[in-house]
Amino acid sequence: MVTSQIGAVFSKLQTLSTSDHASVVSLNLFVALLCACIVIGHLLEENRWMNESITALLIGLCTGIVILWISGGKSSHLLVFSEDLFFIYLLPPIIFNAGFQVKKKQFFRNFITIMLFGAIGTLISCAVISLGVIYFFKEMNIGSLGLGDFLAIGAIFAATDSVCTLQVLNQDETPLLYSLVFGEGVVNDATSVVLFKAIQSFDLSNINFRIALKFIGKFLYLFSASTMLGVFVGLVSAYTIKKLYFGRHSTDREFAVMMLMAYLSYILAELFYLSGILTVFFCGISMSHYTWHNVTESSRVTTKHTFATLSFVAETFIFLYVGMDALDIETWRFVNDRPGTSIAVSSLLLALVMAGRAAFVFPLSYLANLANKSATGNISFRQQIIIWWAGLMRGAVSMALAYKQFSRSGRTTLRGNAIMITSTITVVLFSTVVFGIMTKPLIRLLLPHQKYSTTSMLSEASSIYTTSFLGSGDNSFNDSLGVRRPGSIRELLAAPTHTIHRYWRKFDNAFMRPVFGGRGFVPFVPGSPIERSEHNLPKATAGGSGVNNF
Repeated sequence: MVTSQIGAVFSKLQTLSTSDHASVVSLNLFVALLCACIVIGHLLEENRWMNESITALLIGLCTGIVILWISGGKSSHLLVFSEDLFFIYLLPPIIFNAGFQVKKKQFFRNFITIMLFGAIGTLISCAVISLGVIYFFKEMNIGSLGLGDFLAIGAIFAATDSVCTLQVLNQDETPLLYSLVFGEGVVNDATSVVLFKAIQSFDLSNINFRIALKFIGKFLYLFSASTMLGVFVGLVSAYTIKKLYFGRHSTDREFAVMMLMAYLSYILAELFYLSGILTVFFCGISMSHYTWHNVTESSRVTTKHTFATLSFVAETFIFLYVGMDALDIETWRFVNDRPGTSIAVSSLLLALVMAGRAAFVFPLSYLANLANKSATGNISFRQQIIIWWAGLMRGAVSMALAYKQFSRSGRTTLRGNAIMITSTITVVLFSTVVFGIMTKPLIRLLLPHQKYSTTSMLSEASSIYTTSFLGSGDNSFNDSLGVRRPGSIRELLAAPTHTIHRYWRKFDNAFMRPVFGGRGFVPFVPGSPIERSEHNLPKATAGGSGVNNF
């Protein structure tokens, strides 16, 4: 009896050991593939047709084919897809780095247009796609999908992936276009996830006007609360580092506090059922505006490159896995009896994505041009085409949301859900590879390469005192240019946007920076601001509020 029990325990331990060894082998292969993606992407940097996203996707696809052949058609991937892996570990560094590295002057200079495209445009796109699938899917008999599923499909395919376009655009040559594509991509992802969460939290089987109002209120609450939480955590990190000044003992502590506080903002948002994407993005903006200037020079270099590296590796990981997961044999078995239905659904979704994108890019660009009083900031028709094209590609966010809605623990058991998973995979692959390959030639055709000319340099100089929100320069410079202060609220609303920037800068300099730190609008001097105050200023002012130090 005892011998048999010992044998059973030994057998179990041996099974666990074999399982652990298989996991180690899978991780080794995956890390090796990540290295291959980076090396091959570097070698194809100047290629006209390829970019790093497409490279990782194709390597993942080829790897999936090899694994499928070796396993005898049983499996095509090394790791099992997990929405938690994506949303908790991979997405936060990507979104945080987007906020941390964002060109704030360009971002807030075009903030209204970015919010129009990223928030209002996403809602319009979601509505077009949802109405389209409600109308057409009933005729296609793909399974038992409810109203909540149709609305979720709209949110899933409203999430864009503009990485391919951003890798081609040059933010020095086309600052307006780059800012709009980049800003809209981040806000779009956040809006899509917030919208998806709002849809999941409501029972939409018996929708009425009251439920619709509650849904809108829930969406606005998630959007605003997530933003405020991100700003709050960013300000707390700035205040903590400014007051305690970890750098006098160890720059490692400074970097550790920044990194952990950034991740804490995302986890807190998930804890309170908010949008972690929106929270961590605005946390990144707050940290780059305040916290980053309170640390030592070595910590600045470390944080900038570390966050960028983590984001790059996470993006490569996602595209590599999406390529392997595209050949998930278990999901494709549900649709192999009617492949025409899956192709029809994928084609319909792709057409709706293109229609939903066009439904807001061109009308909202027209409105933005009407509201813009400066002709240099208008969005030309060629730029509108590029903005429309940049948002046609679908990526990891769409994949993750589709798995979250139509599968459980990465497995699908219903035919209708399997069709949606396979159709999402098809749309992501086709849009990323086909549209991505055509991106470079399209941009070169519409925007011929131009050197950084005198005109662009003059526009950069003029942006110092026109429509920047968090740019450099000081109040005396604007005053010397004869910028008149508006005398009433009506004048303020009718005046150019630089007047809003003036009042924000006054508030920021008078209240925010004395408390939370930051470089402010003075020339940059290497070293920590607190370090300068301790060594270069008289002792009587070293412990002051720091108004003159930033």
